[in-house]
Amino acid sequence: MNGDPHLYQRLNELGISFDYHEHPPAPTIEIAKEYWKSMDSGHCKNLFFRNHKGNRHYLVILDHRYELNIKKIEQLLRQGKISFASESRLQKYLGVKPGSVTPFGLIYDQDHAVHVFLDERLKEHERLSFHPLENTASLVIAYTDLIRFLEEQGNSYEFISTD
Repeated sequence: MNGDPHLYQRLNELGISFDYHEHPPAPTIEIAKEYWKSMDSGHCKNLFFRNHKGNRHYLVILDHRYELNIKKIEQLLRQGKISFASESRLQKYLGVKPGSVTPFGLIYDQDHAVHVFLDERLKEHERLSFHPLENTASLVIAYTDLIRFLEEQGNSYEFISTD
């Protein structure tokens, strides 16, 4: 299985089952859409931001159909000016490289420094798909297991409405 063995160990500890789908690298939504056709789940756009001072970090999990507009996201998050986090910050806080952002990366955020924003529309899906810390596979888990995973990891999170 592609992905980090620590992730699979953590999911096992939490009793979170998943469907595993291996595919070629899918660093963007446009590419990933080609491989999602056989998956029975909602799909997410996972974005990692920092505030303008660089002292706060945000993982934003959106329904993949949401068109990115940084000004709109700034308004939704109410955190002031934000920008995409650097590759070194991705590695430090989530243990991933660009194109592989996933909530599963929170297993590496031992200090709970990353605040998570979840699109309200994700509640419409019984199951959701995410990369397992590498973009060469997707894991499909229950929406309720995503929430349980976030709670067990200890990161703060809140819902936002993208309508």
